[in-house]
Amino acid sequence: MKQVYLDNAATTQMREEVVNRMAEVMKNVYGNPSSTHAFGRSAKTLIEQARKTVAGILNVAASEIIFTSGGTEADNLILNSAVRDLGVKRIITSKIEHHAVLYTLNKLHQVYGAKIDYVNLDDCGRVDLGHLEELLSSSNEKTMVSLMHVNNEVGNLLDIEKAGNMSRAHNALFHSDTVQSIGHYELDLSQIPVDFTAVSAHKFHGPKGVGFAYIRKNSGLQPLIFGGEQERGFRAGTESVHNIVGLEEALKLAYEHLDEEREYISSLKRYFIELLKKEIPNVKFNGECDDFENSTYTLINVCLPVSPEKSLMLLFQLDLHGIACSKGSACQSGSNQGSHVLNAFLSEEDLKKPSLRFSFSRYNTTEEVEYVVGVLKDFIEK
Repeated sequence: MKQVYLDNAATTQMREEVVNRMAEVMKNVYGNPSSTHAFGRSAKTLIEQARKTVAGILNVAASEIIFTSGGTEADNLILNSAVRDLGVKRIITSKIEHHAVLYTLNKLHQVYGAKIDYVNLDDCGRVDLGHLEELLSSSNEKTMVSLMHVNNEVGNLLDIEKAGNMSRAHNALFHSDTVQSIGHYELDLSQIPVDFTAVSAHKFHGPKGVGFAYIRKNSGLQPLIFGGEQERGFRAGTESVHNIVGLEEALKLAYEHLDEEREYISSLKRYFIELLKKEIPNVKFNGECDDFENSTYTLINVCLPVSPEKSLMLLFQLDLHGIACSKGSACQSGSNQGSHVLNAFLSEEDLKKPSLRFSFSRYNTTEEVEYVVGVLKDFIEK
């Protein structure tokens, strides 16, 4: 059976170079990085070199990069400490953030009484920056703004620089979940007024279980996990050396090949949109995913002209044909609830129809795109 993987926003295939580099480290560099003997020093050297590489790519200080188990931990670290330790009383966010942010904010409201304000969205799921300005102007309480750079379900792009400048103008901290953008977009964090970001390696052909938080120098943030003094005291626990080296290798390769791969992946997305419009005339594109200026080049989210009854079989039929895609984010798999992102701005009529996210990588082909559209067309016409 043909196998087509179009769920790269959930996770990506690791690059062969990354696998080889990690295997080499697992085999040869097995010392504890906190040990003072030569075995430990060798492991520690690899971690610090990886930190310098990441910092160099993002144009920040190495001390501002803290390795974590992934984006979720990084988001939790930043948001929890902002309220617990930095005196943040109010957080401005949107209803289409990742659950790593939304669920954390709900808990902070319950435990600490943090006030959560939601910025308005338009009918395409765009953040209303005018309303953000109003919210920032409405209170003198210590505030953090938490808005993701690239939405993981519909691909909408936030003007991260403008949102950051607005936050800074009102003395608010600015946190952005950049899990879907680091590795796909050039971000000079020395020039963008963002205080904190969260990143996961497995979104750019690196290993699962590792990521990092960017924490602006002298922020005052405190640890979420206590124990040893690893990661400059921000994150206790023996570091996963092979994973950190895998992250470094994957990020380095992502930016070395960024232009050519962005052009190639963009062409796949453009071809997919053209074929869908041609073969399934009533298809709709959720958010701004068919607008290359305002959405990421890596994914599309489509609303298909299928009845609610028939839609129950859609993902099953795609899976039978070897096609991997997603109904909402991968973190919601197994949930009977609809996408909280689409629920935030789609019409009642469109919410009754199935919406699917297809996300692309360097490993996909035009032949795969044609195959998927053909399977969708056959299903809809039956």
